[in-house]
Amino acid sequence: MNVGNVGADIESICGKCGDVWHVVVAKVGQRVAKVQCKQCGGLHGYRPPGGLAKSAPSRTRRSSPAAGARAPGRSVTAGPLVAVDLSKPLRSYRIQESFAVGDRLLHPTFGEGVVELIIGPQKVQVAFVGARRVLAQNYA
Repeated sequence: MNVGNVGADIESICGKCGDVWHVVVAKVGQRVAKVQCKQCGGLHGYRPPGGLAKSAPSRTRRSSPAAGARAPGRSVTAGPLVAVDLSKPLRSYRIQESFAVGDRLLHPTFGEGVVELIIGPQKVQVAFVGARRVLAQNYA
């Protein structure tokens, strides 16, 4: 497919708005690598309309994390920062209660955990299996 130079008009499918009118932004050799949608202004790789052969090499997507894997914003831990004292009773987590470092608690969503750090008068950091969470405490 012989297309114009950078700045030339070209048909390509926009994944954002679905429009086909684009401007060539980048080329690799004679192949169109990147285009800009004239409708929404989105930049993306060249996607020919109607299932024509691609001019740009396709990239494979990275596989998505497996179910139960780390979600954004969650830190995975190797273990708690404090030693787990199994002689301490396992307390049910309630937002109204206060906790101390080393306390064991049972959260309805995250399961069993150990208080690692007192962040402030109303926040504690708890190590659960596979993740650390900041939880509220002392709320009336």
